[in-house]
Amino acid sequence: MKILIAGGAGFIGSNLTERLLRDGHHVTVADNFSTGRRSNLSGLSGHPNFKAVELDIVGPLPDFGKLDRIYNLASPASPPGYKRYPIETLRVNSEGTRNLLELAGQCEARFLFASTSEAYGDPLEHPQRETYRGNVSSTGPRSMYDEGKRFGEAMTMAYFRDRAIDARIVRIFNTYGPNSDPADGRLIPNFVTQALRGDPITIYADGRQTRSLCYVTDLVEGLVRTMEYRRATGEVINLGNPEEHTVLEFAHLVVKLAGSRSVFEYTPPAVGDDPQRRQPDIAKAQELLQWAPEVRLAEGMRRTIDYFRRELGISSHELASAEAAGSTTARRRVGTMQPIRNTPRSS
Repeated sequence: MKILIAGGAGFIGSNLTERLLRDGHHVTVADNFSTGRRSNLSGLSGHPNFKAVELDIVGPLPDFGKLDRIYNLASPASPPGYKRYPIETLRVNSEGTRNLLELAGQCEARFLFASTSEAYGDPLEHPQRETYRGNVSSTGPRSMYDEGKRFGEAMTMAYFRDRAIDARIVRIFNTYGPNSDPADGRLIPNFVTQALRGDPITIYADGRQTRSLCYVTDLVEGLVRTMEYRRATGEVINLGNPEEHTVLEFAHLVVKLAGSRSVFEYTPPAVGDDPQRRQPDIAKAQELLQWAPEVRLAEGMRRTIDYFRRELGISSHELASAEAAGSTTARRRVGTMQPIRNTPRSS
């Protein structure tokens, strides 16, 4: 098939690009590289079925020819990214999404909008189901992303209902793995980068906030199934790993697997509507897509640490030397991680 991926130079987009090329498809990536990284695509430059176009989808779109599938992953996704580009984030999820939906109509292409678990805000329901309408501030410091994605969802469903576009929406929960930016600012890039450099691990508040991390290859499999399964048409589907852990547990695991002696540095809570709990209910994905994450947390984290070690140019020997010359504070004991058991839903 001929496939367009908007935002294909980003963390998830580049992994999706690699997967679709391996599957034998022709893939065009459109990215303005505001937060997407050219290095994520550098290994694909000689592939006969790959093309990259530097483009802002908010503006007029070029002639891409006949397209069979359009994935819209175009948006800053990390707090530093969307706070650096607040207006652009709102526009790419609204005007940019509309442009791609119009293109899908012209090409009779199937369309997928990549939304986010942030559409639920700081949730009052736990775990979060697709039917939950969220606890979101329309004016808070994260609203450019949260509300931008919610508007993109509304736009997608309007085109599905009014223009008969074959569209579907995924709400992506926390994802980790290769091709993520060391300076991304999110949980795992921060922890791994700090651990490999022997820097203190920054823990906001007491670290009891929870997240549920999905390895990127599992997430990509969910994206492909959502796009290809006809029964996903017009649906909103959570994609993420329902195994919930505290931020502090993730920090302990990263330090252990990285072989680091980094100590923990507790700081005041993050400012700005930071959700305290995050866990997807994936029953719908299991039913409609026969999908569930397969990569275990420890294995995915090892792969991620290896990627960051290469990306940062830090060898195991260099890490040991840096630690020996640095702090002599005793390393914290790492216990066995046990998933947090589901609590009864509240609404």
